[in-house]
Amino acid sequence: MSDSVDDLDRWARGLEIMKRVNGWDHPADAPGEFFGMTVEHLFAEIWSRDVLSVRERRLLLLGLLVGQGLDDALRVQLDTALRTGELTPTELREVVVFLTHYAGWPRGARLNSQVEELIERSAGD
Repeated sequence: MSDSVDDLDRWARGLEIMKRVNGWDHPADAPGEFFGMTVEHLFAEIWSRDVLSVRERRLLLLGLLVGQGLDDALRVQLDTALRTGELTPTELREVVVFLTHYAGWPRGARLNSQVEELIERSAGD
């Protein structure tokens, strides 16, 4: 019985962290094992470790997403970081300056456009 309670606790913790990281109110379940593994391992175990904060993990993730050119996932992370107050507009602009010098000008220019559009859109809310 305790294993199933532990599993439910891990599932609930993973979903809560997944919602926080991705800014989703209600992430949908998906067929197969991938979604469950993502919730229970990536979010319940990795994102919940206390060595790095969620903010620090998000900054690392932003760098990785820019470096890989994963604009759709990047858009989600930028939006969530700004909406939750983890990163301010000034900090997001600093991320652009910093990452442009490592990821290259084309990716930095694309990131700058994403950040400025996001800041403008959020200022109108």
